[in-house]
Amino acid sequence: MDKQQVKVLHITSYPPPRAGWGMRVYFLKQDMEKNGDICDVLNIGKGRFLTDRDFVPVLGSLDYVKKVLRFRLKGYLIHHHLNGDSPKGFILTLLSLTISLLTFKRPIITFHAGPVQLYFPQHKAPLLTPVYKYIFSVSRYIICNSEAVKKIIVGYGINPDKIHPIQAFSKQYMEYEKQELAPELENIFKNHFPVIACYAAYRPEFFLEDMVKAYARYHKKYPDSRLVMLGQTMGSEAIKQQLEEEGVLDSVYFAGDLDHDAFLTLLHHATIYLRTPFKDGVSSSVLESLTLNTPVVACENGTRPEGVITYENQNIDDMVATLEDTIYRIDEIKANLKAPPIP
Repeated sequence: MDKQQVKVLHITSYPPPRAGWGMRVYFLKQDMEKNGDICDVLNIGKGRFLTDRDFVPVLGSLDYVKKVLRFRLKGYLIHHHLNGDSPKGFILTLLSLTISLLTFKRPIITFHAGPVQLYFPQHKAPLLTPVYKYIFSVSRYIICNSEAVKKIIVGYGINPDKIHPIQAFSKQYMEYEKQELAPELENIFKNHFPVIACYAAYRPEFFLEDMVKAYARYHKKYPDSRLVMLGQTMGSEAIKQQLEEEGVLDSVYFAGDLDHDAFLTLLHHATIYLRTPFKDGVSSSVLESLTLNTPVVACENGTRPEGVITYENQNIDDMVATLEDTIYRIDEIKANLKAPPIP
């Protein structure tokens, strides 16, 4: 008997930029299509207005409702992706889930990120409890990325049997071809040590002001060090100004939004990978770095994978001390670093 073709509409942020859960959906889309299924993406992220891409653009609120309804009437299963940080995300989720219910098909959701977010768990936003209960209750299945998040979702009165923690990492993440780096980057890796790679979105939850202060203190003690900033540079003006005021801007290279192959190539060359967001779930880039045998220094948030070296969030002294100790012991740490299991 022929396998029945599955049709899924993922409502999510999606590359570009090549970051976050958009990459998870990108790999999932590839895998579904390889298996003969149909996977469309309704992009509600930063690139939602772009056309002629491998996703369906969203041109406004009415356009969003029309497209969700159109895909449902074509028989697509709705799979909505959200986290606990965005009020707009809650509204979009409520709309898509309600449309799905009205067309007689319970949706699936993936609830991304870690156990501490802006409006999650319950004590951080008690007025949103009815919203969360509706979203979690009407969904046929809920996917999250850790047991810690599952436990909190259960606390909203949700049946644990329908909640499935799935690590945001798979073998597809490590399938890449090494790329030639830009000449300036090649020069940095050839002539400087250590080279600290740091992915950043220029938002408060990345604590970049603290990172700049810590790096400035480290660099003044170790002037051969360099910092490579990864990710889109939109919104980076204030951080660049702070770097200039600290006198270290010339030691920082802004690599921009690299494609996945180039990102992993750079991560492979880096001395360490610095991860600053506190609200991370189990970040795929952290798992990628560990798999590449590049040590990870990250703020402690209770969900870091085994092998990550942590510092206390918003403790600049501890961040500097952790950087110093890690780089001093870099050969020993790399020799004992174990790659995470890949599903």
